[in-house]
Amino acid sequence: MEIRNLITFVRIAEVKNFSKTAEQLGYSQSAVTMQIKQLEAELNVQLFERIGKHARLTQAGEYLLPHALEILNSVRKAEGIVQDSEKISGKLRIGTSESYVTSIFPPIVMKFSEICPRVEIITQTALVQNLFTMLRQNDIDIMYFLDQKVYFPEWIKVLEKPEKIFFVASAKSPLAGQKQIPIERLLAEPFYLTEKGISYRYAIEQSLAAKGYELHPFWEVGNTDVIIRFLLMNKGISFLPEYVIRDYIRSGQLTVLDTECEEIVMWNQLVYHRNKCVTPQMEQFIDLMLKHLQ
Repeated sequence: MEIRNLITFVRIAEVKNFSKTAEQLGYSQSAVTMQIKQLEAELNVQLFERIGKHARLTQAGEYLLPHALEILNSVRKAEGIVQDSEKISGKLRIGTSESYVTSIFPPIVMKFSEICPRVEIITQTALVQNLFTMLRQNDIDIMYFLDQKVYFPEWIKVLEKPEKIFFVASAKSPLAGQKQIPIERLLAEPFYLTEKGISYRYAIEQSLAAKGYELHPFWEVGNTDVIIRFLLMNKGISFLPEYVIRDYIRSGQLTVLDTECEEIVMWNQLVYHRNKCVTPQMEQFIDLMLKHLQ
């Protein structure tokens, strides 16, 4: 039984498509088909049902998958024993949000580049629902996102950390220092908010709607750095995660507003697909994330 055939089998199980597997692994589609036929002949079973463009595991394929992953992960670990981290090469594809890229990731990526200088990091930023799809289609290796606690049976979740979301303004704002600011007074200020569909924005909109209020932003923009820039100029207020505003709060440039709104807490979550063959670069990055964030 050839390792490359198992790698192809696992990748098809991930993306559910022979042609996409061929593209990702650098083979022709006929080569991928031949590898699966060889594996099926060795095991004397059919591993996939091909209906249209989709390939679905048969019962025999479902049985083989965890064993194939165990074999491949053992091979990866064995390679890691004789290969130091500086020789690890390949790509690491991370799906996340733009605000994580500018605030959480820089020190982690910097450390990772020292440990694995030959690995190419590719970051994909998108809305959480789009990242879910990318993870299922094997377009990303790891996903780090902020949302309510989310669980899917096909995921391995390696990190789950709470994150408070705050109303925030310039330290020079007339609201700074006030206690239990009424919702009506809060909504009288110009709001700079992230896009609709962002988990914490949806949560505060639902909380306000339950009390009969509607939130109308002055400017809706996906980049939190832009929002911070306007807050620093005392142009209004926003509703942002603690990790985005932490340094500005510590420096005294921004302040968390004390309002009568209920507290909103989301969860930082790091996941990868259960059927994913975990590469050495994935292991290294996950280890750094856990050390940095826990």
